[in-house]
Amino acid sequence: MITHIGVAVLYVSDQQESVDFYVGKLGFKKTADAEMPEGTRWIEVTPPNGQTAMAIHDAAASGKQPGEGAYLTFTCDDIRATVGELRNAGVTVTDPIEAPWGTYAHVEGPDGHRIQIHQK
Repeated sequence: MITHIGVAVLYVSDQQESVDFYVGKLGFKKTADAEMPEGTRWIEVTPPNGQTAMAIHDAAASGKQPGEGAYLTFTCDDIRATVGELRNAGVTVTDPIEAPWGTYAHVEGPDGHRIQIHQK
């Protein structure tokens, strides 16, 4: 039976810039980096203790536009502490937003990817 989402693909214009952002700023781990046909790379990054990886894929090699693809929501235990940590790392992040279903913030990533972080 299916147990979880394995990989979400994120189409980007510059794979290394995106890897640097997710690993260096958001604290993810690079869990795969393999050569593919025609000089492209398959790169996966995973949040600490996460089961689902995110593939950072070259948009041009796939006939896609940067920013096209998945809208991602990540979960944290303490949104206010997470926002503070991200700001200390130089990440542009909104103040926490309270809604009837939970509290969240938005992060602006490379290529205009808007990422949501939700307090569980």
